[in-house]
Amino acid sequence: MRDELTIKSHAGYWLAALLLLAGLVVAGVGFATGDVFYLRLASEALIFGGLALSVDILLGYTGLLSLGQALHFGLGAYVSALALIATQSFWTAMGVALAAGVLGGLVGGFIANRVRGVYFALITFGMAQVSAKVVYNTRSLGASDGLIGVPVLDINFGFFSLSSASPTAFFLLALAILLLLYFLAAYLLDTPFGRLLIAVKANERRVPFLGYRTATLRLGSYVLAATIATLSGALYPMLRGFVSPELLFFSTSGNAVITVILGGAGTLVGALYGSVLLTVIKSVVGSWTEHHLIVIGLLFMVVVIFLPNGLMGLIQPGIRARLARGGRR
Repeated sequence: MRDELTIKSHAGYWLAALLLLAGLVVAGVGFATGDVFYLRLASEALIFGGLALSVDILLGYTGLLSLGQALHFGLGAYVSALALIATQSFWTAMGVALAAGVLGGLVGGFIANRVRGVYFALITFGMAQVSAKVVYNTRSLGASDGLIGVPVLDINFGFFSLSSASPTAFFLLALAILLLLYFLAAYLLDTPFGRLLIAVKANERRVPFLGYRTATLRLGSYVLAATIATLSGALYPMLRGFVSPELLFFSTSGNAVITVILGGAGTLVGALYGSVLLTVIKSVVGSWTEHHLIVIGLLFMVVVIFLPNGLMGLIQPGIRARLARGGRR
């Protein structure tokens, strides 16, 4: 019989496949109807889903609450925008964002991992706030107005090309990249590295007795999360055509944490579903009232009190039970 962690990861794969199927249906309907608004909105939900995914790696697996993950998301957005303006190359922008994500993760992780508990949350919050203020007051980065004029791209894949101006094409691109990041993270966290991160979360003091350095594991987790957040942020200027300092503000990090709680911390795929759910709620409630944040706050409290495992706490048990029965045959 397969162990619980393997069943959990396989349940996540099934839910990711379901998300892919739903995304293809949305793309087909959007293309047939010529819809622009909802396809762009869905693309934004996927992009911020990548940010939530990075938060879940830290919170759900390593037990680290980051209140400044917007730092890496905004870094990816600004680096990508500058590269696109200079080169108009999708691959250059993503390559530079990847390098910036790894480097930013190493620097940020080295600083943040010197403390534990609530102090980790506060120092990540502080790093993001300092970075946001620096960007906000730097004229060469557009200051408070942000960077505008990000060009429309023709993304060449060899046998075919996609235009970032096409809502359907960009949505499919964002869906493919997001699921690629998810499967990469899920694969890594299903290896001994991921099991050790779970051990760090459960009891950090005992891990050194297994022969591993907790500082190295925490840094590895931080770099992985930072890289995913940076690559997700790199897609934002391609969608909106500009970047703003608001991407580095606390509200961005806070929304990512809320997304993870709604979807289910420690599930990875829950971060993706949580992002879609939060985006839908904002869109629907925002069309009724400008006080949609009150509704989101109330929903967050309800989930924390009555559904501590989030949306995945309702969905995954049934899938895991089916997979467990299949493993006994």
